[in-house]
Amino acid sequence: MITLSQRMTLNQELNKILIIDFGSQFTQLIARRIRELGVFSEIVSHKKIKKKNINFNIKGIILSGGPLNVYEINKYSFDKKIIEKGIPILGICFGHQILSKLNGGKVKQSKHREFGLANIFKKKDSLLTKKFFNKKRIIKVWMSHADQVSKIPKDFSVIASSINSKFAIIENKKRSFYGVQFHPEVTHTENGKKLISNFIFLICKIKKNWSPKDQKLKLIKEIRDQVGQNKVICALSGGVDSSVVAQLLNKAIGKKLYCIFVNTGMLRKYEEKQVVKTFKKRLKINLIYVNAENEFIKNLKNISDPEKKRKIIGNLFIKIFERYAKKIKNVKFLAQGTLYPDLIESRSVTGSQTSKIKSHHNVGGLPKKMKLKLVEPLKFLFKDEVRKLGLELNLSKEIVLRHPFPGPGLAIRMPGHITKDKIKILKDADFYFIQALKDHKLYHKIWQAYAALLPVKTVGVMGDNRTYEYLCLLRAITSEDGMTADFYEFKKSFIQMISNKIVNSIRGINRVVYDITSKPPSTIELE
Repeated sequence: MITLSQRMTLNQELNKILIIDFGSQFTQLIARRIRELGVFSEIVSHKKIKKKNINFNIKGIILSGGPLNVYEINKYSFDKKIIEKGIPILGICFGHQILSKLNGGKVKQSKHREFGLANIFKKKDSLLTKKFFNKKRIIKVWMSHADQVSKIPKDFSVIASSINSKFAIIENKKRSFYGVQFHPEVTHTENGKKLISNFIFLICKIKKNWSPKDQKLKLIKEIRDQVGQNKVICALSGGVDSSVVAQLLNKAIGKKLYCIFVNTGMLRKYEEKQVVKTFKKRLKINLIYVNAENEFIKNLKNISDPEKKRKIIGNLFIKIFERYAKKIKNVKFLAQGTLYPDLIESRSVTGSQTSKIKSHHNVGGLPKKMKLKLVEPLKFLFKDEVRKLGLELNLSKEIVLRHPFPGPGLAIRMPGHITKDKIKILKDADFYFIQALKDHKLYHKIWQAYAALLPVKTVGVMGDNRTYEYLCLLRAITSEDGMTADFYEFKKSFIQMISNKIVNSIRGINRVVYDITSKPPSTIELE
């Protein structure tokens, strides 16, 4: 029987794909695609990797995209000797440009920038593009560049072109160097996963060696290495992310784990009872229940700015955790269920220059000074990967398949001022909507659904009497990883039914609308 430590020693020697990161917001998507294909991969910053770090078990290298300019060499660092190691290399976008430049090609600003979908046309056969193109030798790909290769290096050939990118795919077959101007890792690129698969299996000749079980063991070891013999508080909301983190920590450190479930007063209807029942009674996890409803509502009084709401909530959570850490004694760490999309929206990651979209309460909403150190084992994973991990950890499908629910709760589904009356109205509307989805067997067809209470009152008529009440917005989206999303197309009969149910059952709402905006341009939550 192989022990955990023995298995992790083996993992360090696994054949792998090395991803050299130049700051792209899609770098973790590359790693995710490789994990999906059953292969171990490792991400390292372009600033830290040197030729001496390239070991025998690295069977392929992927150079990521990024916001940098190849011709502004002072803005990036890269050990040129890495490309002399005889290892297959795939350059994506910026990686494609730097691979070309280092081999004697030229890169310049493009006259026609490409952002979004573009058609590329097959010019020549290649192992990289085997079964990638359709029968018409065309494929739609996702472009995101302002620079492009203007002259390919000697001994490179053109595999595919677009109208604006003559060198959309290039290769040096002898040296196993490949460059693509587009992003095969994003879902918008048709058949992009096939191109990555061809690079891994046909060119790098690596065999499958990674699974959810390996992921679980790796994360458990990382937690043990990070926290040692110290006690850990876990911020538990009852959602899939924090539930998986709690179970990981339970497996890793056992009785040194203290889960704290904070009732902010802005949870879904009956939520607190369900969470306490599941974790305290069913899973036997050490759970502390904190009713802080009055504290949160008091601090959010007369606050309408969404960023302020998130920061107030984030700060209050930390104050409560630090308060209980004192009572427990010798607690040095706070664990939370931060995911990769949270990091992308809240701040730059791994040196990228992506703009902040909104502060997540558990990332950008945290105070600058904290007494507790963070443990975030899921921060480089996506929601669907977390769900697979949850099943591997023997969590019930009831927990694992729950729709995402934000840490700030109903506070960010209630634009404008927060009041107890509005919270009650929204809880009821949300309850009816979610229950209707379950009753009509739609819940598991949808990534996330919720009701929101807009700060707008409209005139209505009920029983020949005038009403002047709030407008309820319903949102239901489909998605793969939360990075992009589209609205779910309900049948008219369902929309009519739930609209009637909400308006007839809840005093305070006289109008229901359905949000049909995708992400982008909108975000999934309203605030």
